Amino acid sequence: MHLFLLLILQAAAAFAQIDPAHCRYALGMEDGRIPDEAITASSQWYETTGPQYARLNQEKGDGAWCPEPSDSQYLQVDLGKLTFLTVVGTQGRYVQNSGKEFARAYRLNYSRDGLLWKSWRNRLGNEVIEGNKNTYASVINDLHPPIITRYIRLLPVTKLSPTVCMRVELYGCPWEDGLISYSAPEGQLMMPPASPNACLNDSTYDGVHERRRLFGGMGQLTDGVIGLDDFLMTRQYHVWPGYDYFGWKNDSLGTQGYVEMEFVFDKQRNFTSMKVHSNNMFSRGVKIFSSVSCWFKPRLISSWEAAPVVFNTVLDDKNPSARYVTVPLNRRAAKSLRCRFFFADMWMMFSEISFQSEDAILPTQMTLMVTSPTAKDEITTATTAASPSASYPQEDSNTPILIGCLVTIILLLVIIIFLILWCQYVCKVLEKAPRRILDEEVTVRLSSCSDTIILQTPPVPPRSSHAPSGLANSDPHYERVFLLDPQYQNPAALRNKLPELSQSAEASACGGGYAEPDVTQCTPHQCFHNSAPHYAETDIVRLQGVTGSNMYAVPALTVDSLTRKDISAAEFPRQQLIFREKLGEGQFGEVHLCEAEGLPEFLGEGSPLPERNGCSVLVAVKQLRADATSQARNDFLKEIKIMSRLNDPNIIRLLCVCVSSDPLCMVTEYMENGDLNMFLSQREIESTLTHANNIPSVSLSDLLHMAVQISSGMKYLASLNFVHRDLATRNCLLDRRLTIKIADFGMSRNLYSSDYYRIQGRAVLPIRWMAWESILLGKFTTASDVWAFGVTLWEIFTLCKEQPYSLLSDEQVIENTGEFFRNQGRQIFLYAPPLCPPSLFELMMRCWGRDISDRPTFEGLTKP
Repeated sequence: MHLFLLLILQAAAAFAQIDPAHCRYALGMEDGRIPDEAITASSQWYETTGPQYARLNQEKGDGAWCPEPSDSQYLQVDLGKLTFLTVVGTQGRYVQNSGKEFARAYRLNYSRDGLLWKSWRNRLGNEVIEGNKNTYASVINDLHPPIITRYIRLLPVTKLSPTVCMRVELYGCPWEDGLISYSAPEGQLMMPPASPNACLNDSTYDGVHERRRLFGGMGQLTDGVIGLDDFLMTRQYHVWPGYDYFGWKNDSLGTQGYVEMEFVFDKQRNFTSMKVHSNNMFSRGVKIFSSVSCWFKPRLISSWEAAPVVFNTVLDDKNPSARYVTVPLNRRAAKSLRCRFFFADMWMMFSEISFQSEDAILPTQMTLMVTSPTAKDEITTATTAASPSASYPQEDSNTPILIGCLVTIILLLVIIIFLILWCQYVCKVLEKAPRRILDEEVTVRLSSCSDTIILQTPPVPPRSSHAPSGLANSDPHYERVFLLDPQYQNPAALRNKLPELSQSAEASACGGGYAEPDVTQCTPHQCFHNSAPHYAETDIVRLQGVTGSNMYAVPALTVDSLTRKDISAAEFPRQQLIFREKLGEGQFGEVHLCEAEGLPEFLGEGSPLPERNGCSVLVAVKQLRADATSQARNDFLKEIKIMSRLNDPNIIRLLCVCVSSDPLCMVTEYMENGDLNMFLSQREIESTLTHANNIPSVSLSDLLHMAVQISSGMKYLASLNFVHRDLATRNCLLDRRLTIKIADFGMSRNLYSSDYYRIQGRAVLPIRWMAWESILLGKFTTASDVWAFGVTLWEIFTLCKEQPYSLLSDEQVIENTGEFFRNQGRQIFLYAPPLCPPSLFELMMRCWGRDISDRPTFEGLTKP
């Protein structure tokens, strides 16, 4: 029990270094986790356009929040706790195409306490954010810099459009650091001859500037952007040299020889360490601090404790790399810290400061934990928290109360453990009991003729007043679901909109309806009116990845043979997987970004990983949830066996598994540059301007090299008769050398939820990347992957700056597939990207050929 308590306390420790690129989770406007009472507004037009209706992709009430037509209106959201806000998504009022109002632009105000409000500005000082261009499409805006806040207000700019309506989603993650403000001397300007002019001020600081000191706010030290080794270089913005660092010169601060900073937190915390990202470019007179002394204040109204924590660093005159310096704080309890950083050279520069802490721990609890013989070695240092210098002194009269509290906590834990064990027992009994065939478990046939794709719809727990929002009837976090015209919700009605399709099917003797064609009455070629063979001419089975990822469509014979085989991947010690970020999730599983300690040595010779000299490497870990059904468990094991067959330089590989105990995990490669969509969208095409201003860029040859690698990986899948079904830049990962590996994480990530669309009775589908026969007939082959490859090429050569068919609604995209079927010249194609050579655009057009026989093959695409 003592060890169990220890694990709970250790899990509460905050890992506060946030990466804005991964901190992009929907906070709950769309799915209702943010309650109505947390959403308020300055005004509303009618009761049916109140702030509670300002939820992205929802059509309740009159479809959106609509304020009175006047200036200074706002929509306010209480996030419930301090949050690191990175993305804002907005829509107009759609109401089944009857709405006409949307906000063309808006501003943001925010507050950490609900009293003091601040205006957000981007890194160039602009307040106005570009909004929507129509009533239906959601516009996602990254916040540079991100905002640390609890309350957020969206203020429509009514000068552009006097009547506005808004639907909103906010994206980010909890601000576990707890820091609410820091104070410091203002930064300074580095002049020649030490370097070219480098302005080292905190340019995004949102507090008060007075008497050459900053106080009461936060800025670049908490924005998640880590400075480069060369402080004159910046990561991605059109800004000045030195922008990423907050720096000071020694002689400018008098004779004191240090920089004093104060940090204020949301509550009293037991601090374990402070991490300071510091520059060490000693050739220009910059070094990490030589030592630091930190004083602690338990409460804002109390005085500073007399005994500081002192830490001396080891100076480095050989390696000029910037680095994190970890300062141990010995679990000292405080609500405020005052730290003096002492100079080691002429200049000192920081780009990030973060704190690791535990919630307040009773000294008696810490003493009890030390008595655990199994955990003694792990927590020897924890005894310092029980000393008077590590927390406030406790009077002897409080001892009975503390003991009573501890006994109560232990009893509650015993009850919780009993309930967990009981629930597990009941679940096992229920699994063995006979089950009725439920509507959710019905197998749906979506394809025609030879390429029959079996979709097993996973069971969904019914919504109840006690069920968490994540167990809703659909998976709203990761799907885009519109309330459409009923004709689009019924596949049969969709076919009725295209009488030619219905007549052609009858003429081909396919018989049956759209959802269940009679595969016994036609040949594979009859439904397409041509004799071109299908590239994957065999029955294929699509296993929906339990994480929500797409998972490949695989020949049925392959699945049958794999089901009878043992798992060939090696069992990796799960304790060597260190969680870093959650990349995405589905109904029965999650995808985590982890560090895998000792993985290259574990895999041995022939490891696909680069040599890291024993250091940990980043991996993606797909994990099955504890509440997954037995069917989901079986599918997870099949997914492992299928992944183990893939061995190609341009396909994400399965490295190892953790299946000897629950939760079941599979470990795959992960690339440090993330997905191709995010990578390209943050870059410009290479030019003299990008070089002169240090703007992140890619060359035309880089783009062509990426396209060739994707084609090569898809050729390998086609050789196995595997059909990917979700080829797009979001599903292509890349490393520092721009090596591409095709993956299948896109569907599980809420960042790309707007790329997917659901027609009732069908899986969530990426319709903007799909061939017309895949949407209308449910037919997925290597030829439909070729179509998606053409769209992926288009994404690459537009640098992922817009979504395919961005001017068309989802319904119009579906209607456009009917024009492809009719082939009367009225279909809409994607335009030629300005960067794209004419010969390459001709190749894209061939990929989008109406007839399968007119499309190229991946084998043909990869030939020199």
